Amino acid sequence: MEQSNQTTSPVFILLGLSNVPQLQPIIFLIFLIMYVNTISGNLLLIFVVRVNPALHTPMYFFLSNLSIIDICFSSSIVPLLLMNTLAKDRSISLLGCVTQMYFSLAFGITECLILAVMAYDRFAAICRPLHYNIIMNQTFCFNVAVGCWGSSFIDSIVQVIITFQLPFCKCHDVNHYFCEIPALIRMSCGDTFLNELSIYITGAIIIICTFSLTLISYVHIISSILKIASSQGRQKAFSTCSSHLTVVTLYYGTIAFIYLRRHSNKYIHCSYKSENVVSVFYTTVTPMLNPMIYSIRNKDVKNTIIIQLNKRQHK
Repeated sequence: MEQSNQTTSPVFILLGLSNVPQLQPIIFLIFLIMYVNTISGNLLLIFVVRVNPALHTPMYFFLSNLSIIDICFSSSIVPLLLMNTLAKDRSISLLGCVTQMYFSLAFGITECLILAVMAYDRFAAICRPLHYNIIMNQTFCFNVAVGCWGSSFIDSIVQVIITFQLPFCKCHDVNHYFCEIPALIRMSCGDTFLNELSIYITGAIIIICTFSLTLISYVHIISSILKIASSQGRQKAFSTCSSHLTVVTLYYGTIAFIYLRRHSNKYIHCSYKSENVVSVFYTTVTPMLNPMIYSIRNKDVKNTIIIQLNKRQHK
């Protein structure tokens, strides 16, 4: 009877990143700064692309998608983290946990797919320049974007349903700062084989396949760059691609570390785990860095910002 009551309990407790009182204000300030930078940087990039017709290209179309994803992804996690960092009550309802898991997972998967598409876009631009407009036409870009968003949200529904069918009778302390599948699997006292199998299959299809597509694209890109006679041309091409490759490596690497590991609950208890820190990189650091990496070296973006600032000064 007691086990049944625990299993049907509608409340989880998010343990967060630290239970040391002295560290909590510091953690709050760090994540607040990162969140503000994430929102402002990505909104600025979306605005710049919107106001400059010269940036209405496939590359900036997908970059705008990436910015929207980063805003939503970060907003599904960080605000609650900020509240729980300073609050005494870190409880989250069952519905709240389901909602957070669904949206954070959906946006995370969508980012994986969009990053791979952006790698293909760079491949088409550098390796197939004469056919670029035919390959990356407006219809193709729109259909690919819809496919990325749609498949991610459908897969997220499946993962969330099978996760919350598990019995949680050990404890309701979530060893994490948000409701993420591996943390919930570790809490279950039931058979988690189906859940782990689902994670590995999804990980193989999404993480490994998209990362492999990205690497293959960049093998061809680097090969084409090395054939460029002008050293200035090679430097410009490398500069454009290195930013994307940096984001991809950081994002895919940290996600693979979390999701492509064994999550069997007999190895993990309800205490704090250092693996949670790794999640910080793909949930908060990468969304903050994306607009910086893609815009700092981009003359078109910087010139658009300068023009818009000058217009406002003359009003």
